[in-house]
Amino acid sequence: MADASMDNHLHEAEVVVIGAGLSGVAAVIALRRAGFDNVVVLEKSGRLGGTWRDNTYPGCGCDVPSVLYEYSFAPHSWSRGFADRSEILDYLDTTAATHGVDKSIRYDTEVLSIRWQPGAHRWNLQTTTGTYTARAVIVATGPWHRPRHPDIPGLSTFPGTAFHSARWNHEVDLTGRRVAVVGTGASTVQFLPEIQPKAAHVDVFQSTPQWVLPKPDYLLPPGLHRFFEHHPAARRALRGLHHWTQEAIGVPLRHPHLLRPLESLARLHLRTSVRDRALRRALTPDYRLGGRRLITSAAYYPALTRPNVRLHPTRVTAVEGSDVIGADGTRTHADIIVLATGYHIGDIPLAPHLHGTDGSLAQAWADNRRAYLGTSVSGYPNLFLLIGPNLLTGTTAVPTVLEAQLRYITTALNHLRTSGATALDVKPEAEAAHQQALHKALRNTVYNAAGGTGYYFGLPGINTFCWPWSTGRLVKRLHAFDPELYTWALPLPLPAQTRAKRDRMPASPSSRLQ
Repeated sequence: MADASMDNHLHEAEVVVIGAGLSGVAAVIALRRAGFDNVVVLEKSGRLGGTWRDNTYPGCGCDVPSVLYEYSFAPHSWSRGFADRSEILDYLDTTAATHGVDKSIRYDTEVLSIRWQPGAHRWNLQTTTGTYTARAVIVATGPWHRPRHPDIPGLSTFPGTAFHSARWNHEVDLTGRRVAVVGTGASTVQFLPEIQPKAAHVDVFQSTPQWVLPKPDYLLPPGLHRFFEHHPAARRALRGLHHWTQEAIGVPLRHPHLLRPLESLARLHLRTSVRDRALRRALTPDYRLGGRRLITSAAYYPALTRPNVRLHPTRVTAVEGSDVIGADGTRTHADIIVLATGYHIGDIPLAPHLHGTDGSLAQAWADNRRAYLGTSVSGYPNLFLLIGPNLLTGTTAVPTVLEAQLRYITTALNHLRTSGATALDVKPEAEAAHQQALHKALRNTVYNAAGGTGYYFGLPGINTFCWPWSTGRLVKRLHAFDPELYTWALPLPLPAQTRAKRDRMPASPSSRLQ
């Protein structure tokens, strides 16, 4: 991490939000609506946007319907059924400006450490632009934050250009070049159809085939938004249609005996898109649909059938000079290597530097990423996670979860404000009971059916990503904040001498951020 600057001022805030992506923007708006005005957002980059700012690979876009990938309070005139990255980023910029969120953001401010101050019942945050102190902290860094770089022998000495798809190198022209793509997850599914027409040849290395469902993308008429403005019930109906379609897909994921129709649809999609039997066999998964992240695309399979694309159903074991070598002995020459190897899903980069009442979050999460309703972690008072562990499914739209979480968080903070207490901390037994019920329920879903590896498993054999029940149940649980599940702490009394000295001091201007 970078060194802290020479700014020694102590900046006070009621709530500090870390991260200015989709979650951070929603947090500021929700907090202000709940009456919390002294909110500061610390963003290490020079602009907002989160994953939509960082991921600039060709074809990057949303894999849930656009009308579900928006805040309920800020409907948008989307250009198509599934929005691309630039349109989502514009939407975040516009929404933040409309609600004055950007005024609360401290850009180019990286958080170096966060420590709970047991005497003051406040969080102390050391950053590259000074020290901040806050009554509460909301971690809004998101699960798609840190790219996963594979340890491939010889990659560091590759004479060509190598980069991760999450940090796309736009200075490199792929036209007429030989490109090796490592990985076939959601990113590859989106960028392969975009780069295939430009490249001389593309070698795609697939360690695990994916289930791919057809993507019903479509252009939305330009005048549709004006129609919805005059007929809001029609827009609600469209949102409801997409929501219940997503929920219907989620039912067989929770009850695998109902999966056969979805799997048949995916197989039909593969059979009609890929005529070559050998290629179809290589693309056919040997696990149940939903055991890994659900992927939708109408363009991925056709791109794989083009003459200048070759699929290698093997993992990459080494790079020797300009040759990329597969586990099956495949050796192919490459000018450019694109690592489409995913993210450290749910990994909070600050975890080793986030200290609660008894050690760091990294230590607390060494064996399991535990959190009550994915939001509160025992031993970390007045700290809340957005899109924390086990809150998402293959079909739930992130904004739906965010808004439910923020209702929960603002209710908790209002209890704190009105109760006279200065700290709340979820009881360890409440957290443990939730974790036990959650992982017991996951055993009956398809989410645990891929052998304890892959996208959903942030730790070996432990699903740290999925919510095992319906979205409706999640929203209902987050709607009902229960103070009895938390311990409530009062400020520690000051020593008599300190209290007397404080009472004699004249009032001084607040050092709160303006």
